[in-house]
Formats: sequence, structure tokens, C-alpha cells
Amino acid sequence: MNQNPLSPHLQVYKWQLSSLLSITHRITLILNIFSIFLIALWIFSVAVGGDFYNYFNIFISSFLGKFIIIGCSWSLLFYFLAEIRHIVWDLGYGYEIKTANISGISIFILSLVLTFIIWVAI
Repeated sequence: MNQNPLSPHLQVYKWQLSSLLSITHRITLILNIFSIFLIALWIFSVAVGGDFYNYFNIFISSFLGKFIIIGCSWSLLFYFLAEIRHIVWDLGYGYEIKTANISGISIFILSLVLTFIIWVAI
């Protein structure tokens, strides 16, 4: 049996903000795909009508449904802001470590604040 570690990078590199942002960006992409599926399911329930639409509304009105919808909203906002950050990087700006860290923290905070504002307004 091989005694070499499976992922030696885990012992070498320490966790950084850029790592967290990168992983979160990928996870939010998956959550956004799930959000699109939910929107399609909602449109399908409207088209089918009747009980299916009522069941969907009951689920969305539940605590779990609201949690999922608010999470999807945050995911979309985080991904949108992270993409703006990537566009700025593509233009050649924001590569300095201090600037990258500030913009990364700003993305987390701003996505949470915007999500809160949107759902308080609703």
C-alpha cells in the first residue's frame, strides 16, 4: 500500500481569503444552477396549475422554502459581485494583495447586505 499523502498541498499551504473566495465562487455557481431549476419548476407549476402550484407555494412559504429562496438570492448576488471583480481583474486592476483582500471581503459583506435589503423590502 502506498504511504504517500493523497494531497500534499494541504500540508504545505495555509488557508487564505483567496482560497475561500474561489471555492465559494464555484459553489455559488452550482447553487445558481439549482436556482434556475427552481424557477423553471415554478414556471412549470404555473403552467400545470391546480394542486402542483398549490404544493409548490406551500413549500416556498415554509421556513425551509424561504431559507432556500433567500440562500439562492445570496448566491446570485455573491456570484454577480465576484464576476464584476473578475472583470476588473481582466482589465488589469486589483491584483495587489491588499486590494484583492479588500475586494474579497467587500464581496462577502455587500452580498449579505444586498440580500438583507432585498428581503426586507419584500
